[in-house]
Amino acid sequence: MNVLNFINAFFSDSAHWKGYDGIPTRLWEHIWYSLLALAIAAGIGLPIGLVTGHTGRGGNALAMIATAARALPSFGLLVLMFIGLGLGLLPVMIPLVILAVPPILVTTYEAVRSVDPSPVDAARGMGMHESRVLLQVELPVALPLILSGLRSAAIQIVSTATIAAYVSLGGLGRYIVDGLYQRNYEKVVGGATLVAVMALATLGLFWIANRVAVSPGVRRSN
Repeated sequence: MNVLNFINAFFSDSAHWKGYDGIPTRLWEHIWYSLLALAIAAGIGLPIGLVTGHTGRGGNALAMIATAARALPSFGLLVLMFIGLGLGLLPVMIPLVILAVPPILVTTYEAVRSVDPSPVDAARGMGMHESRVLLQVELPVALPLILSGLRSAAIQIVSTATIAAYVSLGGLGRYIVDGLYQRNYEKVVGGATLVAVMALATLGLFWIANRVAVSPGVRRSN
């Protein structure tokens, strides 16, 4: 059978659409893992990136931290977390968050640093507090690049969240892991297809977010 036949066989089987191992259940699990990891990573990366970008301090340290974090193998880290912490969601979240923080952190820093200094200086000259300068002047202009960092992190999380299945959790990786174990390549291909579709859907959601959240003037200038 070729790949298209595997895909057709997987999605046309009604057994794959119901129960604890059904597509809706596994898809929701994958979405939950991905959203949680992205929220935690954004909660870490965005504030640090915004503050360091605004002050201009710590850029070299951020680059070193990001490079070191990117060098860590997600699966190897998952195994270490599993050995140290046992079964559960935490051993999965740690590798996913470590994977997602660097693109958010570095892109946010670079986005704020790339803002034209003229309006920033004008805002300070008007007596605006530094927090207002950051949130009302720099952030709106930097938002497209910040969203691109979040998008990159989200795609990496969606693609890598399949590792949850290796520590007995759910998600779309369950089809891939179980399919390989059972030599059920229909299930493997079906699971991989769902992950790819979810990644494409994530791209679409960030495109919509960019259209909604970024002002037309800023979009035209980028």
